[in-house]
Amino acid sequence: MNIITFMSFIKKSTFVGGLVVIVISVFIAGVFLGYNERPEAKKVISIFNKENPAVLAELDFDSFWKIWNVIESKYVSNNVLDRKEMLWGATAGLVKSLGDPYSVFFSPEEADLFESSVRGDFEGVGMEIGIRDDILTVIAPLKDTPAERAGLKSGDKILKIDDVVTNDMDIDEAVRLIRGEKGTEVALSVLRKGEEGALQVSVVRDVIKVPALETERKTAKAKDDGGVNDVFVIHLYNFSASSIESFRNALGEMVNSGESKLIIDLRGNTGGYLEAAVDIASWFLPAGEIVAKERFNNGEEHLYRSKGYNIFNDNLKLVILVNQGTASASEILAGALREHGKATLVGEQTYGKGSVQELVDIRDGSALKLTIARWLTPNGESISEKGLEPDVVVEFTKEDLEAERDPQMNKALELLTEM
Repeated sequence: MNIITFMSFIKKSTFVGGLVVIVISVFIAGVFLGYNERPEAKKVISIFNKENPAVLAELDFDSFWKIWNVIESKYVSNNVLDRKEMLWGATAGLVKSLGDPYSVFFSPEEADLFESSVRGDFEGVGMEIGIRDDILTVIAPLKDTPAERAGLKSGDKILKIDDVVTNDMDIDEAVRLIRGEKGTEVALSVLRKGEEGALQVSVVRDVIKVPALETERKTAKAKDDGGVNDVFVIHLYNFSASSIESFRNALGEMVNSGESKLIIDLRGNTGGYLEAAVDIASWFLPAGEIVAKERFNNGEEHLYRSKGYNIFNDNLKLVILVNQGTASASEILAGALREHGKATLVGEQTYGKGSVQELVDIRDGSALKLTIARWLTPNGESISEKGLEPDVVVEFTKEDLEAERDPQMNKALELLTEM
């Protein structure tokens, strides 16, 4: 090889080597740039199953994962982050965005508390609460519980639980704060219709045991001839599994007494099992009559029909007492018996809780309580819209409460003596 050929080889080698270096540099820069510009979800290495389901393909979750990454990298206490709590908090926010106070995500601890309350083996104050006009509200204190003994009333608006303001608080968070061990105390700040300023109510927690029902007999004098009428009264406190048998026994007691006038007191009854409401309605309706309709998001309806016990055959005079604490299964029973012409409703407008929830196990003990349907009366009226308006409206006055009078019961007795 002569000197000229050798020098030419060196130049070509240098050129090729330089080109290779440039190509490699561009490749590395491209990889680095691509790595930094990858979707935010890919940067989160501590979370599995981040892929969007097909139904959300049109949504961009990049901002969510960017926030997650910023928290991971810049939050001042990022060395103590609880990523499960972060995920549960995000999930709870997702469910809360539905604007439905009855749809709630439960962490494992909250799921345990909810299931214990359904079973009935819990300690607390003994009242049903809900969201009314975006304010935490007492639906009803339960019979013979600390809440009732402390003087809490249906319609009381709860402004504070201890020192925690209830603005934007969901039902289950409120339940968690109100419940507690027997013997401990919770302070509630409540706003009550007819009272000036907030009332401070202290309630000592206890084991909550609520009877299914109680019975009594009342007498009422007819206006025309002064005769005496015997009236059988069933105070139905809930629609538990045991209330089916208890109600049957109560009706047996009534039939054996020979009485034909009945008051079913559903005031403060916040509901329970739909099956119990259908079974109880069946004592007053022929077989096949509609007790309630369940409407799903696709418009499909499921009908719940009377089992047809119908032991009275229109020989019974019936009044049902309702108030703001009458909710859910209570509204189903009252609405069905009125629309079928079996009962007159007396009292105040009911609560309006006409939705159906399903409890779905998620994972690691967490759960989702989701509204999946709405209840309609036999005539197709939505209970959730505004509850039930009674046929005869009777409200308690402050004087009634102070004198311990029950104008609603008195009106029911009056109507039955005139039937």
